[in-house]
Amino acid sequence: MPIAKIRKRDGRIVTFDSSRIRDAVHKALIAVELEDGEKAEDLTGKIVNLLEEKFKEAIPSVEDAQDIVVDVLKEEGYGKVADEYQSYRQKKDEIRSLREKLGIEEPKLTVNAFEVLRKRYLLKDLNEQIVETPAQMLTRIASAIAKAEREHGGDPKKTEKTFYDVMARLEFIPNSPTLFNAGTELGQLSACFVLPVEDSLDGIFTAVKNMALIEQTGGGVGFSFSRLRPKGDIVKSTKGIASGPVSFMRVFDTATEIIKAGGKRRGAMMAILRVDHPDILEFTTSKKQPGFLSNFNISVAATDEFMQALQENSEYPLINPRNKEKTGKLVAKDVWNLIAKSAWQSGDPGIVFIDEINRHNPTPQLGQMESTNPCAEQPLLPYESCNLGSINLSRMVENAKVNWGKLKETVRNAVQFLDDVIDANKYPLKEIDEITRANRKIGLGVMGFADMLIKLGVPYDSEDALKLAEEIMKFVEEESHRRSVELGEERGSFPNFSKSVWKDRYGAMRNATVTTIAPTGSISIIAGCSSGIEPIFAISFMRNVLSGTRLFETNPLFEAMAKDRGFYSAKLLEDIARTGSVQNINGVPGDVKRLFVTALDIKPEWHVRMQAVFQKYTDNAVSKTVNLPSDATVEDVRKIYELAWKLKCKGVTVFRYGSKPEQVLYIGEVKTRTSRFVTAESEYAGGCPTQTCPFPG
Repeated sequence: MPIAKIRKRDGRIVTFDSSRIRDAVHKALIAVELEDGEKAEDLTGKIVNLLEEKFKEAIPSVEDAQDIVVDVLKEEGYGKVADEYQSYRQKKDEIRSLREKLGIEEPKLTVNAFEVLRKRYLLKDLNEQIVETPAQMLTRIASAIAKAEREHGGDPKKTEKTFYDVMARLEFIPNSPTLFNAGTELGQLSACFVLPVEDSLDGIFTAVKNMALIEQTGGGVGFSFSRLRPKGDIVKSTKGIASGPVSFMRVFDTATEIIKAGGKRRGAMMAILRVDHPDILEFTTSKKQPGFLSNFNISVAATDEFMQALQENSEYPLINPRNKEKTGKLVAKDVWNLIAKSAWQSGDPGIVFIDEINRHNPTPQLGQMESTNPCAEQPLLPYESCNLGSINLSRMVENAKVNWGKLKETVRNAVQFLDDVIDANKYPLKEIDEITRANRKIGLGVMGFADMLIKLGVPYDSEDALKLAEEIMKFVEEESHRRSVELGEERGSFPNFSKSVWKDRYGAMRNATVTTIAPTGSISIIAGCSSGIEPIFAISFMRNVLSGTRLFETNPLFEAMAKDRGFYSAKLLEDIARTGSVQNINGVPGDVKRLFVTALDIKPEWHVRMQAVFQKYTDNAVSKTVNLPSDATVEDVRKIYELAWKLKCKGVTVFRYGSKPEQVLYIGEVKTRTSRFVTAESEYAGGCPTQTCPFPG
């Protein structure tokens, strides 16, 4: 007798649907065996037959059905698929158990998120055995940060619950070093650092040593090498010849290669050189050779003078930083073209508009900003650090509308959390401690923006999306500034407030900067949302999980819509996974295609325009990758850079697919017998698909 009903885990009796079994088997065959899933129908028939034989007089449970799936897979020679299916079941059970222990539905962790937590974030003993659950991790973090409230007469226990709840609901998550190190002996909680590199051997190797100390704790470091004398310049102390910035960058790169940052992830650095440095051409082309300076992102600091020369198609001077003397001239257009060509070839360099950055320097009396953190969203003074965190905008949508009250409350709690991090932090250097506490910079950003747009029915590459982005970020900035002012009134302004641009605008302010748009790699995976303000990178794809297995993943919003509108099937998802895009897939309605655009579906100018809108209401800078297809041209790159300048972005990064030998996203390069599929590494959530990009998420 055919099975008509099945018992769910919560005891409800629902209609039995064999397609759910077929789809699960289909996905498992693709992910584990790299088969096309064509045998899923036959296997499902055997599973249903066994269910009908075993439960003639009774209603089977979901667990009963899953047990038979495992048995049939083994009997049919798919032992590895059966083992992975069983492992997946166990992980889902652990997640359900976690929710029950918390007494709330949250956190709604995916299996990959759970794996990332286990491999990267949950504390381990000396034998590498995990000694805390995700719930205990959140308690550890919330408790450690809330203790700072004692200094201000606050209630640590009440604040701890507030911090715990906002993280457990996946509404706000701080940067990775806070997740790694809060409540531990190490206690270093910041993601972003900038160190000076002085023009002497002592200065250079002091920077190398300090970099090592920071990377050991999980932080990323930015440097300006613009103070170093150029290659071939005289070294008076030894009567020798200087080797130049690029040669010394190799020392930093090698040291980082040896130090795996914090034992949790690889190190990442930013190298910046002013466009008027005599070695700018060597620097610009330094990463054309695969593997060279692989731990660096590099950016050219373009000045107003250079951009003016570019507009006028004229020359500009090169300046020796040792004596400030002019050493020659270059044609601005030639340098600009070389920058674009190098970025087209290798993804580097990016551009930072250094004078635009300093026009927004909140403490100009303390000095000029020369560099940023590794992903360029956090310009900092020498020795400054900044801790970041991101609000999950996808959780701010309810009933297809933005819940502004919830967003306001989340912003306020997040600002207080990040401010408390400054006091709870254990800084790796005295100089960092002093200037960080003196300026108290924090960087509150957002993630899940693409998900928010989908939930609201707004295509990413549309005027409506730009309008919403401006509305959202203006609200976040205004509310975060309002909360920082309140904290300044309650606890005292940052010590350098009287030397800041804020003294004429506010009576008090707790933090010199409040907002930053960061890439959110790992924390987006934990939150189960899209990365930062990036578009979604693929609708359906393979995920390489940290445990060494693969998962077949589909954007949950697309899957839900496909089921609701009646065009869902595992075969459809398999077809989509060959390119990650739905634009050329038959059976997907036109309005759904318009809504579910991926990073490579979107024309480059929309990436830049979106970045510019967010930059308009962001104190620091915006991390955003302009993704380009492999057939993009050098002229395309040049246009992107020029548009970013015109729209007053503080910098811009492009990535042409395939321009780097090592990526964390591959399209059509995992091969089955008849197909190729998109594949992403475990912690890739969108944006720049290279090894140095996941910071600070």
